[in-house]
Amino acid sequence: MKKCLGERMRGIIEILNTTFLNTPLYKIILAFIVLFIFLVFRKIFTLFVLSFFQKLSSKTKTDIDDKFFAAFKNPLRFLFVIAGIWGLFDYLNLKGEFLNHIIRGLLIFDIFWVMYNLVCEFEDWVYHLLGKYGKASRELASFLIKITKAFVVIIGIVAMLQEFGINVTGFIASLGLGGLAFALAAKDTAANLFGGIAILTDNIFKVGEWVKIGNAEGIVEDIGMRTTKIRAFDKRVIVVPNSVIAVSNVENFSRRDRRRVMMRIGLTYSTSVEDLNKLLNEIRSYLKNHPLVHKEPLLIYFDEYADSSLNIFCYFFTKTADWEKYLEIKEEINLEIKKTVEKYTSFAFPSNSVYFETPIKVEQ
Repeated sequence: MKKCLGERMRGIIEILNTTFLNTPLYKIILAFIVLFIFLVFRKIFTLFVLSFFQKLSSKTKTDIDDKFFAAFKNPLRFLFVIAGIWGLFDYLNLKGEFLNHIIRGLLIFDIFWVMYNLVCEFEDWVYHLLGKYGKASRELASFLIKITKAFVVIIGIVAMLQEFGINVTGFIASLGLGGLAFALAAKDTAANLFGGIAILTDNIFKVGEWVKIGNAEGIVEDIGMRTTKIRAFDKRVIVVPNSVIAVSNVENFSRRDRRRVMMRIGLTYSTSVEDLNKLLNEIRSYLKNHPLVHKEPLLIYFDEYADSSLNIFCYFFTKTADWEKYLEIKEEINLEIKKTVEKYTSFAFPSNSVYFETPIKVEQ
């Protein structure tokens, strides 16, 4: 029995001493045990240290610490994997510049992993900050987030390639001709994109506002990163490229706080000067005391002698930009002016006087 056990032990020792790539098998096994130990430490670190900080951050009123914890959690756990890989190669005496490049490359990957996670965790903040400006700002926020993520990934890849001695600069330079062709092909798209950014940053208009851009007039229905959709008053949808908006005169009627009233009132020529003065003063007094009419400018004057009327010029502004409310105010004012005119005189209307001349008979 002992003889059999001794033979088995010698057999196992011979197997363990078997070399693979000039390294005894037992060393390879021990190296992987070192890696396994670091993975165990990683599990312990997750169960105790990370769980403690997670509970601690969940008790705070702000969610900033929660976001930072979520961004750092997995990269911190990955550090144990990097340490385990380093321990594995170090135990196998596979030291050298290549191992240093691998470890540094993994550390670079871990750092940019944290940066990428931070962008992901705080992207809802960007949506919240820009979302109040309408759909275009949400699209801009989405675009900025995607660009930032792509930037982090590209810089991370470039840093890792540089660590391994790959000349990325020469590779990028070789893409210059293709990049030029792509830039020319995407010229209009880029112009529309930056036009959309200009609409947001300059706060030209928002969804739901009444605007006029060139021949397009209506309510802004949608602001995209390439085009803006305007719903005309006859229910047509007008699609305007953002690059056109960026170089056009934009009239935003919804941003005004008033609407203009301008009209001429024609009175008959039979109106006396006394009645005309009373009429003008009464209209001025009524408008000055009206709660929905701006006090300045308020111009009510006997303006001209027309062909068939004495014309009063009226020019003032209502205190609303809403069209329906404006029409209600204007109707109320028109009815009051009609009452006042009929109190002193009457309205004139276009008329012509025809005179017939009786021929004189000459006696012969």
